[in-house]
Amino acid sequence: MDKDLLYFIEIMANVIEVTGILTIIIGAAIALVRYAFKLQAANRSYKILRQELGKAILLGLEFLVAGDIIGTVVIDPTIQQVLSLGLIVLIRTFLSLSLQVELEGKFPWQKTD
Repeated sequence: MDKDLLYFIEIMANVIEVTGILTIIIGAAIALVRYAFKLQAANRSYKILRQELGKAILLGLEFLVAGDIIGTVVIDPTIQQVLSLGLIVLIRTFLSLSLQVELEGKFPWQKTD
């Protein structure tokens, strides 16, 4: 591939990863601010805090996985990098699934009653 194109793709992969990190940080800040202003019903507020924080983490993880895929497959597709990517994606997918089950109380493939 052309060096300029590879450089552009590498920059975009980094931008996507930074977007994921910022999504988690900003989402956490927003969730904490909302929690601070809704302390009158502490038990309910805590549940809302966990849900909003979980959603921010899930969205951030999606960006991080996308950045890893682009960075590994397009830029440096050695067998070690691909295996490392597979492990990272597996771990992040498990984390995403765990968070989603915790937030919604059911697996994504279960029907809603």
